[in-house]
Amino acid sequence: MTWTFDSRLAHASTLPSNYYFDAAVLRDENRKVFARTWQLVGQLDQVRDAGQYFTAAIAGEPLLIVRGNDGVLRAMSNVCRHRAGPIAKGEGKRPVLQCGYHGWTYSLDGRLAVTPEFEDVQEFDRASCVLPQFRVEVWNELVFVNLDPNAESLTDFLGELLADMPRHDYTGFRLAHRKAWELDCNWKVYVDNYLEGYHIPIVHPGLFRELDYPSYRTETKKSYSIQFAPTRRAMNSAGRIRTNNGDDEVKYFWIFPNLMLNVYPDNFSTNLILPLGAGRTATLFDWYFKDPDAARQQIEDTVAFSDEIQIEDIEICETVQRGLASTTYDSGRYSVKRENGVHHFHGLYSELMALA
Repeated sequence: MTWTFDSRLAHASTLPSNYYFDAAVLRDENRKVFARTWQLVGQLDQVRDAGQYFTAAIAGEPLLIVRGNDGVLRAMSNVCRHRAGPIAKGEGKRPVLQCGYHGWTYSLDGRLAVTPEFEDVQEFDRASCVLPQFRVEVWNELVFVNLDPNAESLTDFLGELLADMPRHDYTGFRLAHRKAWELDCNWKVYVDNYLEGYHIPIVHPGLFRELDYPSYRTETKKSYSIQFAPTRRAMNSAGRIRTNNGDDEVKYFWIFPNLMLNVYPDNFSTNLILPLGAGRTATLFDWYFKDPDAARQQIEDTVAFSDEIQIEDIEICETVQRGLASTTYDSGRYSVKRENGVHHFHGLYSELMALA
C-alpha cells in the first residue's frame, strides 16, 4: 500500500504495517536513515589516550574509532585495502593497526605502512592506499559518527537539546553497567512504544501507580522529543520512592532515529536501538554514574527497576509485531493527546525515506 505522511496529527494515519516487516524497507532504512544520521558508537573513555581504539558498525559499515598520536580522534573504515579483512576487533590499545588477515599495517591516522611480501607488485601506489574516514564528534562524553559527509554538524543536529538538558554537569561520568537485550520485533515498534505513555496504565501497572499520569506530556523539537513524567511522590534514580527532598527533575529524551537518553539528577542512561533484521532488534542499555564504585547498590536497584519495565515492553512489542503481520491490519490512527511523539518520529522518518 502507498503511504504519505500527514503533518496534521488529528488527521494522520500511522505507518503501514509492511514498513515493520519488509526486508526491502530495512535496506532502504540503512541507506537513507542510519547512514545519514548521527549514531552513538561509544564512550570517550574508550579513546582518551593515543592508540586507544574500539570498533563499531553503522548500517553494516565496519568502523574503527581510534585516537592518533597527534591527539586527533578519527573514525575510519575497519576494512583493509588489500582484501577486505578486519583491521581491528573489539577494543584496546595499539601503537599501529594491523589487519588480522594478511598483516597489512597502518599508522594510527590510517596511512598504509607495511605490506608483507608485496615487493614484486607493479603499479601499486602505497601513498594513496589509506583508510577512508568518516565524521566523528563528541558530546557529553559520548562518541558519535555520521557516514554522510554532507550532514549537518552534531551540534546543529541536536539543536535546542543542549539547552533543554537539565542543569547538571555530567563531565567525568563513567560507564557503570551495560545490558543488551534482543527482541523479536522491528526496531520501529520499540521506538514507537518508547515515544508514548499511552500504554503505561495497561502495560506498566506498577509504574502507573507512581506516575501523575494526567500530567504526563511529550514535547517535540527539531530532531528529538522530550517526555515529562511527573511522579505522585518523589522517586529516586532507580525509579523507586525517594526519601529526601532533593532535585527530582527527570526527563526522557529521544534523539532521532534510535537513541534514548534518560537523565536523572545523579546519573544518566542511554538506550541504543539497533536493527538486527526486519523482525529482530537489539536494545543496548548503558548506565553512567560519577563514581560507579561507590554507588553499587544504587546501580543494582536502577538496573533491576529498568529490567522490570523492559520485560513488560518486550512482551507487548513482540505481540504487536505479530499483530502487524495480520492480513486484517494495515495502519491505525494517533491519539492527539498521547501519541504526538510517535507522529513526530514518523514525520522525520518519512522525510529521509523519501530521499533518493
